[in-house]
Amino acid sequence: MNVAIKRLASSDGLPLPSYTTDLAAGADVCSCEELTLKPGEWRAVATGLCVEIAPGFEMQVRPRSGLAAKHGITVLNAPGTIDADYRGELKILLINHGREPFAIQRGMRIAQLVIAQVTRAIYLEVAELSDTRRGQGGFGSTGTGTVPTVNP
Repeated sequence: MNVAIKRLASSDGLPLPSYTTDLAAGADVCSCEELTLKPGEWRAVATGLCVEIAPGFEMQVRPRSGLAAKHGITVLNAPGTIDADYRGELKILLINHGREPFAIQRGMRIAQLVIAQVTRAIYLEVAELSDTRRGQGGFGSTGTGTVPTVNP
């Protein structure tokens, strides 16, 4: 599948998203800016790229496991979704869950992009839903036989 990419001036000289290994599901994307995330801080980090995704598909933005495991850096809304009709700059919403400030350098791989097919549903209002063994049990109820109480 082809994904058209428009490069903004801020990403000149940086690589386009690419797969690090032959069987990688996600293509690494780089930051085009330099900043430091303090512990607990989040920012929309610019990539300097705009994308055109085919109708019927989305681009999922996922964390890089190495950044998460080593530094506590992850994508705040993981997985983030880039819709097929969005044409603005791709920004990665990163948060520092670590204990130390984390410096993001220009050209650093900060997230991975996965293209996924989208199934659109038609939502129908009905008076009743079919019965299931689970019923209305939620929030950890499967396999326990009890339905926990949720306090507002």
